[in-house]
Amino acid sequence: MVEYVVEFGKDGGRVEADGRLDAAAFHRNHAPIWAVLDKFLKGKSGDVFEAGSGTGQHVVHFARHAADIVWWPSDLNEAHLKSIAAWRACAGLENIRPPLAIDLSDPAWGSQMTDGRGPPKLLAVFCGNVIHVAPWRVAEGLFAGCGRYLGDDGLVFLYGPFKRDGKHTAVSNAVFDTSLREANPEWGVRDIAEVEALAARYGLALRETVEMPDNNRILVFRRVGQG
Repeated sequence: MVEYVVEFGKDGGRVEADGRLDAAAFHRNHAPIWAVLDKFLKGKSGDVFEAGSGTGQHVVHFARHAADIVWWPSDLNEAHLKSIAAWRACAGLENIRPPLAIDLSDPAWGSQMTDGRGPPKLLAVFCGNVIHVAPWRVAEGLFAGCGRYLGDDGLVFLYGPFKRDGKHTAVSNAVFDTSLREANPEWGVRDIAEVEALAARYGLALRETVEMPDNNRILVFRRVGQG
């Protein structure tokens, strides 16, 4: 089970009567994140799974900008699931599925997704700010599931801070990494090469690394031999 460094709603942020939570990071990063996703998803249709949706604000923003895509939010924290459901209800968008309570360390996480015929073949998976605040087995389960549930031309977008060649790319990331490992020795900022090797085990290759604000990156993976 994923444990969070700071649970949304217990960090001093606003909590609405219907359970909607507000993440400060959303207001900083939703536009640049969507700019990257839009580059790869523009004009496409299909199903996209968000692994670890947090407050639910990101998936609502994505769904507003990609009406032909069905978005599947998920989380494991009860307060987060309530918030996702509330943001979904508030948005009134038909292309967002109800949030799923999913433990990403289980590689069969996609079995909970169903369109009446079983799990759909996914167009893409988006996972933001998760694998550094979770044990490595969560990253393993995430990519194992991606290998199982992605379509032939499926993509994985992994957002967050990363090390490169064993070194931090910013002092702030090094400080953050230390705080994570002090909170839980199984947490920590992951190295790009480490994640790339894991993805390769499930037929996924790193196609692009996009630098993002606040010393973050988006790693874009695609099935080997595709595109």
